[in-house]
Amino acid sequence: MSILITNIKSLVCVETEMHKWVAGKDMQNLNTIENAFLLIENDIISDFGKMSDLNQDDFKGETIDAAGKMVFPSFCDSHTHLVYAGSREIEYGDKIRGLSYEEIAKRGGGILNSAKLLHNTSEDSLYEQSLERINEIIGFGTGAVEIKSGYGLTVEDELKMLRVIKRLNENTPITIKATFLGAHAVPAEYKERQDEYVDLVINEMIPQVAMEELADYIDVFCDKGFFTVEQTDRILMAGMKYGMRPKIHANELDYSGGIQVGVKYNALSVDHLEFTGDDEIKSLLESETMPTLLPGAAFFLGMVDPPVRKMIDAGLPIALASDFNPGSSPSGDMKFIMSLGTIKLRMLPEEVINASTINGAYAMGISDTHGSIAKGKIANIFITKKISSYEYMPYAYTSKLVDQVILNGKLIS
Repeated sequence: MSILITNIKSLVCVETEMHKWVAGKDMQNLNTIENAFLLIENDIISDFGKMSDLNQDDFKGETIDAAGKMVFPSFCDSHTHLVYAGSREIEYGDKIRGLSYEEIAKRGGGILNSAKLLHNTSEDSLYEQSLERINEIIGFGTGAVEIKSGYGLTVEDELKMLRVIKRLNENTPITIKATFLGAHAVPAEYKERQDEYVDLVINEMIPQVAMEELADYIDVFCDKGFFTVEQTDRILMAGMKYGMRPKIHANELDYSGGIQVGVKYNALSVDHLEFTGDDEIKSLLESETMPTLLPGAAFFLGMVDPPVRKMIDAGLPIALASDFNPGSSPSGDMKFIMSLGTIKLRMLPEEVINASTINGAYAMGISDTHGSIAKGKIANIFITKKISSYEYMPYAYTSKLVDQVILNGKLIS
């Protein structure tokens, strides 16, 4: 199928030479083509340029007139937990009353609450609930998403989650990467025996996940009150033996050492990073690891914001992701995440767009095929409604501005 999009007001995130990411001051640069066309053939971007250079005499496919509209590469949301059962709005009142994330967890809420709900939910029901969320984020403009397990916390329930993620990947047009996060929390029955639970993750969960080929990556919640650097070290080493590259929850609650252990094992990304100092920045600068910020969680929980300006000024790349989950970020709207990036983190519009596209793609291991408008990349794009400028996307933080979605070269909506 061929699609020709014409009269594009602005074609955004254009690359003539592909880059793995955008870092430091370069994050302020956003390449665009005004009054442009975009040609999609055989599911990939085959050509683009100015309308004055277009010869469409022999074109026989579908034509879309995008006059007054803009075309963006689809968002790449590199950190979500969108496969979950039910919801946790009951805990919302506890948060409003002032209970901390850790206090709620100690009372059996938080991740352990989600684990209980998931255990009592069938795989088919879990799939149907998660499919609704997938379709929702597609409508928001997301074309690639990473999904973690971690609400199972038993061998069978972790496998159940990962099998649902696999089904979603097989039955939906969105690009999905799966991450095994058995070390998301310590089950109540292992409360005083945390190392025994780590042994379970290493000796039983990881081999079975690998045997069924259910995960691309492995993750650990390396933070205060969860898993230590030493435990994280053991789990990552075990996962890497089975070909799963690390991604780390790090430094959300305190200076945990999670960033350094992620860099040590060449993690694809380290995520959250509210507590990031000079040592952490130095470690990241010497690595191939993407610092990924989750402003939706900090916003929802009322936490401190990461020092993003200091990180970018030091020369780091930054990715933004939604952290879509039932307890601390119940939204997968990447456009709103960009707005939080500008409002809360004081990032420029160009920076949040780069962070949500090409840098998010890198944090999923797919920046060679996704995250920008470049010849040969997968045709995952969205067409906006008529808007005045690309800055309007994060500026109009509740407006629904995605008009049409194309994934894998096919018009979805």
